[in-house]
Amino acid sequence: MDIEVLVDWKLANVTPIHKKGQKEDPGNYKPVSLTLVPGKVMEQIILSAIMRHVQDNQVIRLSQHGFMKSRSCLTNLISFYDKVTHLVDEGKAVDVVYLDFSKAFDTFSHSILLEKLASHGLDGHMLRWVKKCLDGWAQRVVVNGVKSNW
Repeated sequence: MDIEVLVDWKLANVTPIHKKGQKEDPGNYKPVSLTLVPGKVMEQIILSAIMRHVQDNQVIRLSQHGFMKSRSCLTNLISFYDKVTHLVDEGKAVDVVYLDFSKAFDTFSHSILLEKLASHGLDGHMLRWVKKCLDGWAQRVVVNGVKSNW
């Protein structure tokens, strides 16, 4: 059975939403991707299947906080603080290095993503769905009704 994903499901308008500060500063906006409802529903179905697989197979460590349900930067900070204070209480030295990965996920290789999912045992049928969804994915920026190229 061949899998088909409608082209319209793979098109997104990215709209900047003001989050804080001066509106003249582009850094004060976050991009929001607007897609059709059927595409969003399909994303959620695929996400649920992938998350169920990685949780059932313990692919993601308990120390992972980002992009996990009921976990956040705050829960990560609390966990970190608890570990550091425990080590200091034991008289051990603690070194901390902060890294900024804020731009690390702006782009990613679809082929590497598919390889990683396959290496963690994701079902071939689900992999074909993900590949079909990623093939031909396009987005454009829309500001005040003016649209960029796809």
